[in-house]
Amino acid sequence: MQISNEEYQLYKPLLFSLGYRLLGSISEAEDLVHDTFLRAYEVDEQYVKNKKAYLCKMMTNRCLDVLKSARMKKESYIGPWNPEPLLLDNLDDNPIDGVLQKEGLSIAYLRMMENLSPIERAVVLLRDIFEMPYVEISDTVNKKVDHCRKLYSRSKEKLRKVEDESLHYEHNKHVIDQFITSLQTQNKEKLLQLLSENITLYSDGGGKVLAALRPIESRKNVVAFLQGLLKKAAGDYDHEVVNVNGQPAILIFMNGALNSVMSFYIKNDTVHELYITLNPDKLTTRNLK
Repeated sequence: MQISNEEYQLYKPLLFSLGYRLLGSISEAEDLVHDTFLRAYEVDEQYVKNKKAYLCKMMTNRCLDVLKSARMKKESYIGPWNPEPLLLDNLDDNPIDGVLQKEGLSIAYLRMMENLSPIERAVVLLRDIFEMPYVEISDTVNKKVDHCRKLYSRSKEKLRKVEDESLHYEHNKHVIDQFITSLQTQNKEKLLQLLSENITLYSDGGGKVLAALRPIESRKNVVAFLQGLLKKAAGDYDHEVVNVNGQPAILIFMNGALNSVMSFYIKNDTVHELYITLNPDKLTTRNLK
């Protein structure tokens, strides 16, 4: 199949967006995009009616293979697993920005996708994010149309928790600014007001750095954990609020180096889930430099 430079530039960000949303990994998504294009050149063009749909099918199938093999890896992963943070600030000249600045990208949404099977995840993304008709979805995942409809309906029920999440960037940033101020001034009363009573904190160190090995639940325990982190912060500490996965998040620097990324699931002006990614393997991409 022949792919012009214009088509490559057009479809590359689309395939990356699909791969990242399915896998939660920037590096794996980029590798599979490269592999998809290489394999596409080997396909006889007489069998390709729609290049975009065909490339999406190839990318989806490669991602599904990775997801099936990744389940065992995640079962042996040390501590909670968070999707790899994707920094969207300063991407004005990067075509992936326009494709990624859509719903279904937040850390909360991607983490909730982990409750779906690989096929369910693909069906929801292809239908909701890429607005693909069921006939094309059926061909992409090799399932009957009626079955795809059932998979979609069942999956949406599982995702209902984050379907109504607030995606207003500036509004959520205001909540996070208050969160930072209350921590820095040790205003425990204000901090408690900003956190849901049933908040859960997921600290992802991947066994590479010190992190909580289990999710931390309840407002009281989360506040104690955060205050403990602040007390342990030594040397040159700094932070910056940036656009990560389409939502405001905090980059935390220690002695000039990126130490962690703190992302939030905010609903009704309160933080319901907090995700701290410390695993150095997830903080080395060009997007976080």
